[in-house]
Amino acid sequence: MSRADDIINRLKNDYPDAHCELNYGSDFQLLVAVILSAQCTDKRVNIVTRELFKTHGTPLDFATMEQEDLERMIHSCGFYRSKAKSIISASRDILEKFGGSVPRTMDELLTLRGVGRKTANVMLSVAFGEPALAVDTHVFRTAHRLGLSDKPTPEGVEKDLVSQLGPDTLPIAHHLLIFHGRYRCHSQRPECGICTLTDECVYYNGGAKGIK
Repeated sequence: MSRADDIINRLKNDYPDAHCELNYGSDFQLLVAVILSAQCTDKRVNIVTRELFKTHGTPLDFATMEQEDLERMIHSCGFYRSKAKSIISASRDILEKFGGSVPRTMDELLTLRGVGRKTANVMLSVAFGEPALAVDTHVFRTAHRLGLSDKPTPEGVEKDLVSQLGPDTLPIAHHLLIFHGRYRCHSQRPECGICTLTDECVYYNGGAKGIK
């Protein structure tokens, strides 16, 4: 068993219920939720989408919205103007270019406004069950602290993790590293005293101190 596999297996014991914490009822709703989650907590997104998805749940619903109306509904998620513009534009492209369904390849997903590599990987992994791993701030931080990558970019970290973990492990590794970063290995004041991975942690043992 590789070091990376050992770390992931230990995280499985720590977070047996690790999963996507965004609430959604369809692939498209997940896409909207992930776009809204940029620099916003999943908890806040779920509060917003609980009301939003009652009246707007399909690409057609959003494609025909006035941007100002959507901005008002998602205001508390932050960056609401750019997010509203992205959601409306992506919805129109999904209707016009992809027959009303969220595309299922990385290249196609990246053509949608507001969809970067992280969002595309979330869709591939969570919605479509593909062997993909999205690198958000939690994954980036914990991968560095645990010595799984030293790359300075999310894409570099993604490549390192993909090279060390098997395809079947990638989707759960994404959730496990997020849970670890969200609930224990915080950016500020990580809870090292109750962490089960201090023996493997570069940060705890004197390195990667700059990784927040």
